[in-house]
Amino acid sequence: MAQVPQTFFDALAVRTWCGLALESLGRAREEIDAINVYPVADGDTGTNLYLTVESAVAAVEAVFTAYEVGKPTLADAAHAMAHGALIGARGNSGTILAQLLRGMAQVLAADSETVHTDGSGLRLALRRAADSARLAVAHPVEGTVLTVASAAADAADGAEGDCGAVARAAYEGARAALAATPGQLAVLERAGVVDAGGRGLVAVLGALVETFTGETVAGVSAVHARVPGEIAAVVDECADVVEAGGPAFEVIYLLEAEDAAVARLRERLDGLGDSLVVVGGDGLWHVHVHVDDAGAAVEAGVEAGRPYRIRITHFGAGDAHTTGERSRRERVQRAVVAVVPGEGLVGLYGEAGATTVLARPGEPPASGELVEAVRRAHAREVVLLPNDAELRHTAAAAAEQARAEGIRVALIPTRSAVQGIAALAVHEPERRFDEDVVSMTSAAGATRYAEVAVAERQSWTMAGICQAGDVLGLIDGDVAVIGTDVTATAETVLDRMLSAGGELVTLVLGDEAPESIAEHLEARVRESYLAVDTVVYRGGRQGAPLLIGVE
Repeated sequence: MAQVPQTFFDALAVRTWCGLALESLGRAREEIDAINVYPVADGDTGTNLYLTVESAVAAVEAVFTAYEVGKPTLADAAHAMAHGALIGARGNSGTILAQLLRGMAQVLAADSETVHTDGSGLRLALRRAADSARLAVAHPVEGTVLTVASAAADAADGAEGDCGAVARAAYEGARAALAATPGQLAVLERAGVVDAGGRGLVAVLGALVETFTGETVAGVSAVHARVPGEIAAVVDECADVVEAGGPAFEVIYLLEAEDAAVARLRERLDGLGDSLVVVGGDGLWHVHVHVDDAGAAVEAGVEAGRPYRIRITHFGAGDAHTTGERSRRERVQRAVVAVVPGEGLVGLYGEAGATTVLARPGEPPASGELVEAVRRAHAREVVLLPNDAELRHTAAAAAEQARAEGIRVALIPTRSAVQGIAALAVHEPERRFDEDVVSMTSAAGATRYAEVAVAERQSWTMAGICQAGDVLGLIDGDVAVIGTDVTATAETVLDRMLSAGGELVTLVLGDEAPESIAEHLEARVRESYLAVDTVVYRGGRQGAPLLIGVE
């Protein structure tokens, strides 16, 4: 449908631009995925950019919907665009695009009363976008989207006229810079392609031109030197090299933290891995890094503030969001997708090769989030661990949707993260799928689980009436003990569980657990239950002071 050109950059122009950018990235997504060789050849740059802009579109639409009369200001729309992109940013490319949009929003929303801006305002916004994105990347590399963004800003600086003229100059400058990227990065030259992130930014800028002129810009070729049929083999070869010598995990999370803490976080993460990008501000940040120690990257975030929406992807398992014949790279045979209740367990599960979905207290994941995680695992066969009795129906719905997309999914009805740990411990991808599922199901079923929590209100339980503030010991989902002290209640729960026998005790400590509780319970097991081993994990903000498993 033809768009009515926007004369000035106002709220409606923001809305139009976001919508056109999403359409443009939707058309180019598969092509961009196919040329993705830097910084990791994981075939998902186009998809990540699309999902990032999709989040921006949703945020802008929500602002317009909120106005029953009139329309939002330019500041409202620009803030929404930037915030939506920030919270929905995916991958290295999406994170940088989110900062580009944030930089523009800082200029567009500088005066909350401004109704619109003109060509000069757009020039300033493009310059701020390029500069802020470069500052957000720990070690900027030329021949990437950063180069393309800077070229767009440079070209806009020299343009005269309205927003349409400035946007077209920025687009042409970006397009020329994109064509030159293979000469700046050897991996691009070798593959015979331009930079994937830069290609995506050119598509976004093309949408900006269409917003202000109503004209569709000329197409851009992603192929530099090779014919398209030769590219896939070279890109796969690049992927093999990266997977053999680069970091094993991509770690992404949103972080609520102060500026000073984020500065320290940057230094720590820079020492842990590469491809570090930290974007945001005003207390909310989006962190992206490639590391070998995923747990350490998450722990660094916990020390800096409050991380959430944590995503850990094992590069060996791939991270393409496409399915079926749309996927360029071959799927791995099998993967595990698990819901986990705390940041510490995200690291533990991730290091074991699982794709994780974080369930924050009071915010269980929806079936769509589980489906997305199954797609992200990029496997023909997926074992799904909901790790919560209340998520069983949600997980079942997600499994059905994934099966409809051609993925073989087995749902193991784990009711606690400790059951998931037991299942993951016996997981062997080399076995037949049915044998692996039976073994994992058996291990989970043989693990009794308990939780020590604090009552939020007065209520009736199987152990009697509890008051707000009482310590509750739940065994296999039912309240079995009501106490006043976390450690004492945990000991009583543990004794009851071990009275029926056991070989291994798993303790998962939440942030609210007393410092000495692990040492106390380990001593109790060692002194009273011969031949029973104990293993302790840090769960982080998991909603309960302690989880207990007995196998």
